[in-house]
Parts: sequence; C-alpha cells; structure tokens
Amino acid sequence: MVLFAIVCDAIGFFTKNPRLLEVGWWNIFAATTWIFVAVIFGQIEAGLALPYSAAVGDLNLHTLIGWSLSGILSVITGWRYIIRLRSKDSLPVAYVGFNGVLLALVLFQIYLGDKLVWVYGLHSEPVVEATRGGVL
Repeated sequence: MVLFAIVCDAIGFFTKNPRLLEVGWWNIFAATTWIFVAVIFGQIEAGLALPYSAAVGDLNLHTLIGWSLSGILSVITGWRYIIRLRSKDSLPVAYVGFNGVLLALVLFQIYLGDKLVWVYGLHSEPVVEATRGGVL
C-alpha cells in the first residue's frame, strides 16, 4: 500500500493529475491504519520464531524499523492530510522528496523480512526442529 501510494503521488506530482493524488492519499491513509496491525502481528510472530544467534541482529533491526515506520508513516499521513486540505491539486517538492526516503525504508524492511525467511529460515520446519533440538 505504501509503495502504491508513493507511485501514485509521484506520477500525480509530475503529470499534475489530481485523481492520482487522491488515490495516493487514500492509500497512504489505509497503509497507516494497517501498518499497526502488521507490526503487532509481526511482534507475535517474532516471539514464536525461536531465533538463533545468527538471525537475532537482523530480527531486532527488522522489529526496530517496523515500529519506526509506524511512527514515520503516521507523521507523513498527518502532513499529507494538511497538504490535502490546503490544495488537492498539487504536492510540495519536500513531500515528494520525503516519500523517496520512505520508499528506501520500506524496501529495506522488505529486504530484511525476506532475509529472515529465505536466508535464516525462520518459521521453516527444519530450522524450528534444529533450534528446538539445540543444534542451532
């Protein structure tokens, strides 16, 4: 949702299309609501993961960025709401630039999540069995 909102805002900014800016607004609003649900379920899942020592650093960073994204996204959504109240037809350059930073954070968060599953194998049956058996 965040990625789609950023894409809609960027295209709407460059093409001056207010409909895309409206789509971007509603997507960032929905993403802000749902990121809290995702982070809470992520915390529950991380608690069940039984991480081994090699994965702990990336898991902690993934958790920290997840909670940080919740706050950052809330601030950006508030900023976007004020922008929307003032002018539905345009976005300031600073907002579009900050969306680039948000994009980088979200992509890094996706990378860490994929790494936890595909490299460290968290939640895969062989890794869970090895961790329970004391091998890892």
